[in-house]
Amino acid sequence: MSGNILIDRKKAMELVDQLRLAVPQEVRSAEEVLSQKDQIINQAQVDARRTKSKAEEDYRNRLDQSELVAMAEQRAEQTLRDAEHKATQMLSRSEDEARNKCTDADAYALRSLRNLEKELAGLTGSVRKGIDVLAGQAVAGLNGHYSENSFTED
Repeated sequence: MSGNILIDRKKAMELVDQLRLAVPQEVRSAEEVLSQKDQIINQAQVDARRTKSKAEEDYRNRLDQSELVAMAEQRAEQTLRDAEHKATQMLSRSEDEARNKCTDADAYALRSLRNLEKELAGLTGSVRKGIDVLAGQAVAGLNGHYSENSFTED
C-alpha cells in the first residue's frame, strides 16, 4: 500500500465531461435567446420604419385633403407607438428568457458541483479510513517488533 488515493477515474471523468457539456449548452441557449432578441428588435425597427415611411408617403399623397392628412398622421403615430410597444415587450420577454436561461445554467452547475463535492467527500472519508487502518496496523507491527526484540535480548 502507498499514500496514493484511488478514485473511480471513469466516474470522475464522466462528471467533469457532463459539467463541460452542460454549462456551455446552457450558455449557448442563453446566447441564442439574446441573439433572437436582437433580431426581433431589428425586425420591429424595420417594420416601424417601413410603417412610418408608408405613413409619410400617404401623408404627401393626401396633403390636399386636410381631414385625410390628420387621420394619416394619427394612424402613423399610433402605428409607431404600437411598433415601439411591441418591440419593448419583445425585448422584455427576451431579457427575461435570457435571465432564466442563465439562472437555470447556474443552478445546474451548482447542483453538479455539489454532487461532485459529495462524491469527493465520500472518497475522502474512505481514504481517511484506509489511512487509519494502515496506521493502526503499522503501530501494531512496530509494537510487535519491539516485543519480539525485548524477548530475544533477555
